[in-house]
Amino acid sequence: MSAPDTPAGPAGLPMTVPAPGLPARVRIHEVGPRDGLQNEKTLVPVTVKAEFIRRLAEAGLDTVEATSFVHPTWVPQLADAEQLMPLIDDVSARLPVLVPNERGLERALALGAREIAVFASATESFARANLNRTVDEALEMFTPVVTRAREAEVTVRGYLSMCFGDPWEGPVPVSQTVSVSRRLIDMGCAEVSLGDTIGVATPGHVQELLATLNEAGVTNDRLAVHFHDTYGQALANTLAALQHGVTTVDASAGGLGGCPYAKSATGNLATEDLVWMLDGLGIETGVDLGRLTATSVWMARHLGRPSPSRTVRALSQKEI
Repeated sequence: MSAPDTPAGPAGLPMTVPAPGLPARVRIHEVGPRDGLQNEKTLVPVTVKAEFIRRLAEAGLDTVEATSFVHPTWVPQLADAEQLMPLIDDVSARLPVLVPNERGLERALALGAREIAVFASATESFARANLNRTVDEALEMFTPVVTRAREAEVTVRGYLSMCFGDPWEGPVPVSQTVSVSRRLIDMGCAEVSLGDTIGVATPGHVQELLATLNEAGVTNDRLAVHFHDTYGQALANTLAALQHGVTTVDASAGGLGGCPYAKSATGNLATEDLVWMLDGLGIETGVDLGRLTATSVWMARHLGRPSPSRTVRALSQKEI
């Protein structure tokens, strides 16, 4: 496949104007190939997925979540994990994968995965919808997964959904999110990604949750944030997290993604929109925005629809 043309942005823009109290560098945890594609109805060929991952890494993203080892009937789009992994074994980026249980872990380890993620919920309703288990039952299921992974010297990330609001239960008490986060850390997760699955968080809520987590002994270096842009708040919420000292942010190239188990969940924070803001703030990411945008334009063509990312649209200056 030929390399895409790199869209040219306005010369010298965005201007770099640092703001006080922000980190010097942010690590972007790219979730497009997994969380972004999992909700696409049109099946993407495995060779296209491999090329997508390769181009994201070449754009400077050092962590690219590759796929999921869930049962194919749950997420048909990611049923080709065994075929995908050998195609990307020479990619230099970190390539974590999602595993739902011990069987998923066995499949991932057999293919050489060195980083995995488990997927928990802060609410009972979503735990039932997503895992057909209670919160406690889900955590019990993950305990041997995390233990076995750590014994194999594999790093484990814990995703936590519905941290700020739930479509069935409404508001989610901060104490409830903190409790499940603490249990994931105590289980052995190196990092917990706080998910605003339906995009209802606002900056004050974000900072209150982070402060309460800190008070519970969960330090900022063990936390990541994962915002959806349902109400246009993803960048504002990200900035609030950065001001609090969090330095790992999940994002999806081109703004791909949603959640197959929560119909009100729209796309993830677009990686390009995040990088534009961070570039303007003088925060290092290591990401080449032009190459990243070109990659999302390329993928949008494969999907047959425009990218929802405003930065992608602005920099490409044409219909995708």
